[in-house]
Amino acid sequence: MSDVSITKLTLDSLRESLQQVGYRVEAATDPVAGLPYLRSATGGLAFDVRPGNQLPDADGSFVDAAFTAVLQVQGELPLDLVNRWNATRRFARLQLSQPFLVFCLDVSVAGGVMPDHLRAQIEIWDRLVQELIAYLRDELRQLSAKNGSAPQAAAQASGQQAATEAAAPATMQ
Repeated sequence: MSDVSITKLTLDSLRESLQQVGYRVEAATDPVAGLPYLRSATGGLAFDVRPGNQLPDADGSFVDAAFTAVLQVQGELPLDLVNRWNATRRFARLQLSQPFLVFCLDVSVAGGVMPDHLRAQIEIWDRLVQELIAYLRDELRQLSAKNGSAPQAAAQASGQQAATEAAAPATMQ
């Protein structure tokens, strides 16, 4: 990696950083806002990388970005499940806004960071997504057992099938 400090990001530079870590990344445009962003997936869970605070120069650069995965919840998801995740994890947060469960991590290069720092942030995101998939699978299975339901639902995120099985009464899409 380079010894040059990263003081701003562009969608192209962020795409390159994600690809260096092994992600397949595609550029997309928000159909409502008309703003460009990146789209990828890990562990079967699709996620977006959306630019944050724009810099005043005209090259489309920004100093932070939000890594976001959105899952659609079908049924009841106890808020306690979300709160337990947030109480035991750092860096990224779960938010329940029916009917969606949103997982988000903010990455900032404000003030300048080394390339290894940016890479570490991407690796933290990947690790947390893998932990989230396992956490939801286990918690929903336990919830199902308490309610006497048989495991049968599948988690799905933003149109891509997750590589986990979940259980009724709540399902994720």
